[in-house]
Amino acid sequence: MTPLNALEKGAASPGASLLSDIALPALVIHQDALDHNIAWMQAFASERGAELAPHGKTSMAPALFQRQLAAGAWGMTLATAVQTRAAQAHGVRRVLMANQLVGAPNMALIAELLTADPDFDFHCLVDHPDQVSALGAFFGARGLALQVMIEYGVPGGRCGCRSEAEVRELARAIAGQPALRLTGIEGYEGVIHGAEAVTDICAFADSLVRLAEELRGQGAFALDRPVVTASGSAWYDLIASAFDQLEVRERFLAVMRPGSYVVHDHGIYCDAQCGVLARTGLDEGLQPALEVWAHVQSMPEPGFAILALGKRDIAHDAGLPLPLRRYRPGQAASEAVDVSDCTVTAIMDQHAFMVVAPGTALAIGDIIALGTSHPCLTFDKWRQGCIVDEGLQVVETFATCF
Repeated sequence: MTPLNALEKGAASPGASLLSDIALPALVIHQDALDHNIAWMQAFASERGAELAPHGKTSMAPALFQRQLAAGAWGMTLATAVQTRAAQAHGVRRVLMANQLVGAPNMALIAELLTADPDFDFHCLVDHPDQVSALGAFFGARGLALQVMIEYGVPGGRCGCRSEAEVRELARAIAGQPALRLTGIEGYEGVIHGAEAVTDICAFADSLVRLAEELRGQGAFALDRPVVTASGSAWYDLIASAFDQLEVRERFLAVMRPGSYVVHDHGIYCDAQCGVLARTGLDEGLQPALEVWAHVQSMPEPGFAILALGKRDIAHDAGLPLPLRRYRPGQAASEAVDVSDCTVTAIMDQHAFMVVAPGTALAIGDIIALGTSHPCLTFDKWRQGCIVDEGLQVVETFATCF
C-alpha cells in the first residue's frame, strides 16, 4: 500500500533532487536561509533582553518548532486550542495561546492537556469579565488552575481591553476567580496603521509596559516575574525597544512573538524588514527561505505562459506570486536563470498566468521557482514540504498540522 504521505502533493524523500525526482508543485524551504533566520531573530531578541516565543501558526510545522526551540526560544505562540494540542503532541512544553479560549469544547481540549500533563506550561488571553467567569467556572469545576494574561488592545483593532481602566477592572475580576492565575499582560501592535504608525505603536508599547508595572505594584500577578508580551512580524524592533529597559528586564519576562520571520517572504515582510533595518541601523536582516516550485505547463500565446500551480498552492492575499528563477530538469542548481522580469498577472485554482519578459527563453516543462508574500497562507495549503541544500537536494521533509 502506498504510504499516505506519498499521496500528498510535493511528496519527497531525503536525498531526492528537486530538479528531477519530485512531482511538482512543491513547497520548498532553503536550509541556509532558514538556519540564518532562526539564529538572527533569536539573537535579536536575546541582545535586547527579551525572550522569543515564535508564532507557530505561520507554519504549523513541528519540525520547524523544534528548530526554533533548539535555538533558544522560550516557548511557542499559537492561536487556537487545536493548534496547542498539536504542538504539545510533538514535544512543545510551553505555549502562549495569543487568543481567547472560548467555548466548552475548546476549554475541554486544554483541560485534558493540563490533566494529562500537569507540567505543560500553558497561558491564554482574556479581555472580558464574562470570559473570566466562564473560564473560572469551567476549570474550577475540574480542580484545575488556568494561567491567563490580560489582552490590551486598541480602538478599532482586534481583541483586547480598549482602555487602561478596562484592564484594571479585568484584573480585579481575575482575582475573584480561584481557578485563574494572572501571569502577564499582552498586546498586539500589528493592527496599528496609518501615517503615524511608528509614533502610535511606541505609545501603545509604553502604555502596555506602564500597565504591567502598575499591576505588578498592586500584587495582581501570580508570578514573581510576570510576562509582558507583544510584537508581530513587522514592528518587532519597536516593541523590543520598549521592552529593552532596565526596569522591564529586572521585573518582567519580556516576550516577543514574531512568526513569519522563520522563512520571511518576498513581499510584505520583505518591505517591513527594510523599515526595521533603517530604524535599527543593522546591515544584515532576514532572508527569504520559502518558495513554491512549479512547471511551465502551457505556452498558448507568444509571451504568455501558464504555470501548474494556483490558489490551492500559494498565497495570493497580499500580492500575486513572484517569479524568481527558471530551471530545467537535469541541469545543475548553478544553471538557474533569473526570471524576475516575468510577471504573474492572475491565478486560478490550479493555474497561474505569467507574462514572459522579452528575451526570456522558456519552454514547456521548465521549472519556475516562485516567491510569495505572507507565508502563513502558503504553508496552510500544504501537508508536507521539503528543506533543500544549495544543490537542491532534499535534506529533510516536514509535515504540517493545520
